[in-house]
Amino acid sequence: MKHDFKGARIETSRVRKGMGVDDLVEHYFNAYNAARIKEACRMLERKILSSDCYVGVSLSGALTPTGLGASCLVTWIENGCIDYISSTGANLYHDTHFALDLPLHQSSPFLDDVKLRKEGLIRIYDIIFDFEVLARSDKYVYRVMRQPEFHDKSMGTAELHFRLGRYVDATEREMGCQGKTVLGAAYRNSLPCFCPAPGDSTIGLNIAALSFDSPYPRVDPTLDVTYSSAIAYAAKMESRSAVLILGGGVPKNFLLQTIPQLDEIMEIHVKGHDYFIQVTDARADTGGLSGATPHEAVSWGKVDPEMIPDAVVCYTDSTIALPLMTAYLLNRVGPRKPKRLYDRKDALLKTLSDEYARVKKGS
Repeated sequence: MKHDFKGARIETSRVRKGMGVDDLVEHYFNAYNAARIKEACRMLERKILSSDCYVGVSLSGALTPTGLGASCLVTWIENGCIDYISSTGANLYHDTHFALDLPLHQSSPFLDDVKLRKEGLIRIYDIIFDFEVLARSDKYVYRVMRQPEFHDKSMGTAELHFRLGRYVDATEREMGCQGKTVLGAAYRNSLPCFCPAPGDSTIGLNIAALSFDSPYPRVDPTLDVTYSSAIAYAAKMESRSAVLILGGGVPKNFLLQTIPQLDEIMEIHVKGHDYFIQVTDARADTGGLSGATPHEAVSWGKVDPEMIPDAVVCYTDSTIALPLMTAYLLNRVGPRKPKRLYDRKDALLKTLSDEYARVKKGS
């Protein structure tokens, strides 16, 4: 049997003035990582977002300080294109700067950091902001966490961020800048935001400081593992499951480990995630590509081997890929109805608990 290895012919037409991003991607992103961006955009348009598929997104690196929270991620949330998030705590903490209308500035990576320190300036590569931005944000988070609803309560990070998101949403409206934060949009759309390493962020540092002299929220990661697994189980039972991974690290693995938790640990046998898209600049051969490639993830049961053709890894910067993907989808995909998974939290957990009890009873 002869295989057809040839795709569409590469055309040599010129880029036109005024053309849309989706046309640019469709007709001129023909090879290398440009072609991988096109594959990811097409998969999102034609398979993932055209169905009732559950979409989990992981965020690592300093994405929200670049403005990508408001410019892209909030757009995805408001259009029902994201159903739950796994993030570094840093992304969710820096998100609060925008609710408080605190300025961050474009700058240069080639500065004297000793001088910056003396002048009270903080640098995230080529982003600069005053130390006062951190100070005011810290006071804000600390003040919110002292509210009675956080007192001596054990909660997962999804609940912690949902409660924090309510205050962030109110602050956005008070400051006249609604629609600027991931936390605010997640609250309004009842979207769970998990942070699998809560102590590795300024939100976690503020909770630790609270513990010395006042009641404070007691963060229990076990609750997040169970809740995220309940979401993955619902996805596999009701529809399909897609993961969009921006970067790597703990947020990536937290998103993927839900399937081994169900299939291996709880013995609720399900296949891996159905669709896999990752944007990364890491390499697998050095051990730096957290969770490695989708092919390797198959060996762990994290990705359905039958769906490997629907797996795309694009080796580029998330700050390049995400705006392109957002503009492409806005031109080609209509809004989806939000799943409001936080509203369904108790029901999802009960469904998983009942299934686990059934499995244990039969073993």
